[in-house]
Amino acid sequence: MTVALIYNLKAEALSHLAPLEDGQQPESLSSNSPTDSLEIRKLHKQKDMFAEWDTEETVNAVRDAIAERYKVAMIEVNEQAYNKLLTIRPDFVFNIAEGFYGASREAQIPAILEMLHIPYVGSDPLTLGICLDKARAKEILAYHKIPTAGFNVIHSMSDFSASGGEDVRLKFPAMVKPLHEGSSKGIYNSCVVRNPDELASEVKIILDTYNEPALVEDFLPGREFTVALMGNGDDVNVLPIVEIKFGALPAGVNPIYSYEAKWIWDQRENPLDVFECPAKLTDPLRHEITKTCGDAYRVLNCRDWSRIDVRLDSHGKPNIMEINPLPGILPRPEDNSCFPKAARAAGLSYNQLINAVLDVAMKRNGIIPITKVVSEAGVLTQ
Repeated sequence: MTVALIYNLKAEALSHLAPLEDGQQPESLSSNSPTDSLEIRKLHKQKDMFAEWDTEETVNAVRDAIAERYKVAMIEVNEQAYNKLLTIRPDFVFNIAEGFYGASREAQIPAILEMLHIPYVGSDPLTLGICLDKARAKEILAYHKIPTAGFNVIHSMSDFSASGGEDVRLKFPAMVKPLHEGSSKGIYNSCVVRNPDELASEVKIILDTYNEPALVEDFLPGREFTVALMGNGDDVNVLPIVEIKFGALPAGVNPIYSYEAKWIWDQRENPLDVFECPAKLTDPLRHEITKTCGDAYRVLNCRDWSRIDVRLDSHGKPNIMEINPLPGILPRPEDNSCFPKAARAAGLSYNQLINAVLDVAMKRNGIIPITKVVSEAGVLTQ
């Protein structure tokens, strides 16, 4: 059996901003000037453009895990991906491609796979498209009475009234982020706003930098968690819950897992002690987080695996922040990748995690997975 690994390869030269020197102030805190902030953000956009894509190390790690059991065909996503799939006709696909263009970019490869009738790992195009549109996902959650922060979507600066945005009915502080991004792209320390002027400034930065609407949410003041789920139907397993420890961030920054925290301050050579797994939780809170995430996974029709971000409101109630049906899977423990971190806490190695997800997806498609390790499995490069 041949399993194709479909991926986007990150340009290494653009994958990280330079780490801070000792004692250096984070760039986003260095000035209160909206102009300076916009110029910094535009510079960072060159760096975060490929933040969702995977490094060669990650792609090779996933390939090597799959190759324990199957032949592997490697397909990098570009304009020739369709022809490669048509030529190779793999028996199954392990899809980790994030895409590049448009709000439906994560759904593009799964849509092609469905057209070619090739089974694959992960959620279908509709779920992937909805989850990348944070507002649409929140609307569905709210309809099903699954807690999520109040929000508005701002499409242009004309959405603000002449009185400074008073028609944007949100409480302060509020959180501003791009509507269609992942991997903390566009979410900087300054995205926590405390008055209409700051709100207008941050919205303008997102509109001008990312050329997409801005999502403005009520800021939730409580603890933050990320929850890895794996399975389908009534057989969905929740891995040990990860808590984000904001006390590990540089002094004076806002308690959010920002782009700076994820990609700048947290470096492999000097990792932040920003995660705790398993999180220290009371049994009632663990149960409530697990149920809330399971409900969100179900109503959004997630398949095989997803990682869900949760934050507590002022009453200590878990609220869904985002659903990530294409979770990050960096292989090294020092890279602070949450799904592998949760898997390790559950006793799964990286290779066991990848193959467990593949098993779940194959069973969903009525395919009996290989459970015995195949020696000298072939690796086909295309």
